[in-house]
Amino acid sequence: MITKRIIPCLDVKDGRVVKGVNFKGLADVSSPVELGKYYSDNGADELVFYDITASSDGRKLFTDILKQVASTIFIPLTVGGGINTVEDFDRVLKCGADKVSVNSGAIKNPDLIYHAAKRYGDQCVVLSVDAKRVNGKFTVFAKGGRENTGYDLIEWVKRGVDNGAGEIVLNSIDTDGVKGGFDLEMLSAVSKVVSVPIIASGGAGNKEHFVDLFNAIPKVDAGLAASIFHFGEVNILDLKKTLKQNNIPVRL
Repeated sequence: MITKRIIPCLDVKDGRVVKGVNFKGLADVSSPVELGKYYSDNGADELVFYDITASSDGRKLFTDILKQVASTIFIPLTVGGGINTVEDFDRVLKCGADKVSVNSGAIKNPDLIYHAAKRYGDQCVVLSVDAKRVNGKFTVFAKGGRENTGYDLIEWVKRGVDNGAGEIVLNSIDTDGVKGGFDLEMLSAVSKVVSVPIIASGGAGNKEHFVDLFNAIPKVDAGLAASIFHFGEVNILDLKKTLKQNNIPVRL
C-alpha cells in the first residue's frame, strides 16, 4: 500500500520563512535553512519551498538560499516561485530541487507544463493551484492569491494533467491559515477528475484534520501544512503515529 506523505511548506519572503492567514498578514517565522534541516531530520517525507513573492515582484527565485536548503536536507524537495520558463526549471533543478512547482507561470503560458514535462519528465512537474470560491464556483487565482484568473478550477487541473503535470498541489485560499480543517469539498471535486497524486494544502489545524482528510478522500496522497509545524503545534512524528493508529499507512 502506498504510504501517505506529510509535507511541511516553507513560504519564503526576503530569505525568511513567513506565514499568514488567507494569504495576508505575513509574519516572520525562521530561517529556511534551519527549518528545512529540522524537518528533514524529524520525519517529514518531503519539503516544499515557495519563494512567495517572486511572481508578484516580477523577479526570479532566490537561488542562494535554495542551494543552502537543498544541501542540508535528505528528503525530496519541491521548489516554486517565479517559474516562468523551461530555463527556470533548469536553474532550480541545478540548485538541488527534485521537483519544480509552477503556478502563475503556467497561467501566463499553459504550454510551459508541456515543454517542461517533455524535457524533464512528468514526475518533475508539479502544478500548484491556489483556488477559492467565487459566486459558488471553484476559481483559480494567480500571484499568491491576489489575482482572479476567472479560470474554472476543475477545467484548469484537467488541462494541466493533460499537458504533463505529474502532481497537483491544491491550496484552498478559503481555508489557508484558518486551521479549521482541509477544504474537503474542493479536494474531492479535483480528486474525481485527475489520476495523478494530489497534495492537500490549506487549513490544517491539528492531527485530526489529517485523519479526516485521508479517511474522507483516499485518493489524496499527501497533506501539506506550514504554521502548525513551524510553531510546534503539531509534531510530525506524533502526527504519523496518530495516522498509523487510524489505519492510515505512513512511513515511520
